Parts: sequence; structure tokens; C-alpha cells
Amino acid sequence: MCNISRRRLFGLGAGAAVWCELAGCDNSRSSVRTKGANDFGNGGSGETGRPSGLIGDGSTSFTGRQPHQPAGPEPLQPGQTPPQFVIFSWDGAGEVGNGLFPRFLDLAKEYGVSMTFFLSGLYLLPESKKRLYEPPNNPRGASDIGYLTDEHIKMTLTNVRRAWLEGHEIGTHFNGHFCSGHGTVKWWTSQQWRSEIEQAKSFVRSWRTNTGWHDLPSLPFDYDKELVGGRTPCLLGQGQLLPTAYQLGWRYDTSSPGGRQVWPRKRLGIWDLPLQLIPFPGHTFEVLSMDYNMLANQSYNSTQAPAYNYPGWRTQAAQSYIAGFERAYATNRAPFFIGNHFEHWNGGIYMDAVEEAIKHIAREKEKGADVRMVSFRQFVDWLDVQKPEVLANLRALDVGQRPTGGWKAFWSDVRAMSYSG
Repeated sequence: MCNISRRRLFGLGAGAAVWCELAGCDNSRSSVRTKGANDFGNGGSGETGRPSGLIGDGSTSFTGRQPHQPAGPEPLQPGQTPPQFVIFSWDGAGEVGNGLFPRFLDLAKEYGVSMTFFLSGLYLLPESKKRLYEPPNNPRGASDIGYLTDEHIKMTLTNVRRAWLEGHEIGTHFNGHFCSGHGTVKWWTSQQWRSEIEQAKSFVRSWRTNTGWHDLPSLPFDYDKELVGGRTPCLLGQGQLLPTAYQLGWRYDTSSPGGRQVWPRKRLGIWDLPLQLIPFPGHTFEVLSMDYNMLANQSYNSTQAPAYNYPGWRTQAAQSYIAGFERAYATNRAPFFIGNHFEHWNGGIYMDAVEEAIKHIAREKEKGADVRMVSFRQFVDWLDVQKPEVLANLRALDVGQRPTGGWKAFWSDVRAMSYSG
């Protein structure tokens, strides 16, 4: 049982800070990322298979199969221990000259990690064209996260392009990031969410027209096909978003706040993959698995607290992520979801904590742990090939609950399960 006091929990994009309140319970690294390094058990393929072709104004293009993808996932077999999935994700995914986007692309390449980048559509729209954006219940061109400079838009394009080519997923963090007041996303209707999504996609598909830049390469994917999931600003509004997400063919959503470390289920036909409550060293309550939520409990929303706090807070944040991973790996093997922002809050300690967690998990994998550091899209690929009764029985395991008698005994007790081939 977890002992969780009432705490403010946050989910936000660059430059925004609002809150929602919840209650509830080395030395052997590879220097080059190899194909299938994060796969489901078989070697991946980087073949494209189809000719490339520009889409629309050439902002995006079809270049075939995405490189560095794992081979097709396979169903769990009788007696098999589930792999430990870990998903690192980034809200906003804009590069503002602080070097964090390429820093974590480099780290992912070094350790064989696939990540999900939830791109804010406005990060590809110049401020001079801001009136193209019509946010629901807000003035035309309004944005609570502002707009990037032209230089930073170019940096973002470069890094988003690189991310996809290196096997990462490009999702959406929508656009204006409205978390409070009359225009908050919390009250948007399903139709308003549809408008927001269509605008987010259009800013990605039409950046060349909106910027006038014709000397930069196109993004190497069809965003209509690439986009299968997202995370709402401040983890608000999921109830009204889901019907629209389902109609658009999305496969998952990560906007539900205050999830627990258990196996996920679908809501309204969409995989519900929430950020999770994880151990918070030194406290009796747990913290949501996102950098800003740790900040909120350490420095009470201040992003520039006195520097003498940083070493202890950095260690606490890293140990929290590691504790979340180790609890799941040693018990129910529930997937572990971590959310982040490309921010130097409190001296960049949360970026350092995420890096330490990645390195720790990679070391465990090198020791033989069956760990898969994948994107959300790759994870739901795996979920979708599992038998419903298998997932139902995995969901019966609570937070920190080991299967009685081990995994082989666990599956032998599941009388309703059947396997083919």
C-alpha cells in the first residue's frame, strides 16, 4: 500500500506553471546506436522500402519506413516474464538554444533509447504569423508559452528531423498551453479539441509556407500518419479530448494525471498511459513522474531557488526515478512513464536527474535485465498484440505486488489463457 498525502501535481510546457491538485494513494557503453537496440527481442530494420515524396508545400515528406524501429512485437508465451518497459517523453520539444534537445538525442543514441517528443505546434509558427492561430476560447494569436524566435524555430526543425530519423516518435503537446482562466483547456469541448489538433498539425505541415524558408530540408514524415498520441497542457481536459482522439484514429493518450504503477487499460478505445506516482525519497507521499512535479515539491514552484539546495534535490529526483523503475522491475513489471521539459529549472538539476536515471537503467540492461526503453508508439504496438486475458491478469497485480510463486506459477494459475503457435 502506498501512503500518499494530498499534493499539488503539475503537467506543463515550457514557460508555463499552473497546478492541479490530486489525492491518492560506465564503462561498457556502446558509442553508436545500433538497429534494434531497443527492440522487442529481435533485430530491427532501418530499410525505408518506399520512394520519398514531398507532401503539400514540402514542409513534410514521405520517406518510407522510419529507421531504427524494432521488429514486430510478439505475444507473451506461457510462463514468460513480461519485459520492463520504460518510456521517456518530452513536453513541448522546442530547442531554445540551451542545447537540451540535442543533449538528450545524443544520450538516447549512446544508450539505445527511443523516446517520444510531444511537439507544440506553435514552436514551428513564427510570431509574425501568430494570427493564423485561433485558439478556442482565447484571442486570436494568444499563447501562454509564447512563440520561438526564427533561429530557435530552425533549431527545433533540425532536432525534430534528427529525432525521427534516429527512431524517436513525434507526438503533440497541442499549441497555446492554456491552463487557467476562461480559456483553459480544461473546459474545451471535443469539437474545440479537434480544432486545436488540426491547427497543430497544420503548423507542422506548413512551416515552409509560414516561414518562407526554402533552404531547409523537409521533415521526413507524414504527420497525419505519424501523430497517434499526445499529452494535454497541465494534464487537463482528457475527458473531452478522448472522443476526438478516437475519431482521429489515435492509439493512446498520456494526459491522465495521478496514475499508479500498474498495467494500463483503454478509455473510450484509447490506451490511457498516465504519468505515475512513484516513491519520493525522504517523504511518506509519492510524487508524479515528471520533472516539474518534483520541482513543485522541492522549491514550491520556484524555478530559481537558492543554489545550495541543488545537490540534494538533484540526488532526490534521480533516486525517485530509479526507485520507480526498481519497484516495477522487481514486482509487477508495470510500464514506467517519465515526463520532462527542456528546461534549466533550478540550475538544470532535473535534466541531470533524468540523465542519471537513463544511465542507471541502461546499466541494468547491460547486466541482463529485460528492459525496453521505447517510445509510447512502440509500447502500444506491443500492447496491441497481447491477448486481452493476458493484459487483464497483468492489471490484477497492484503497485509493488509480486506474482505469487513467481511468473511461471502466475501464468499456470490463469486458467482462461490460451496460446496459439
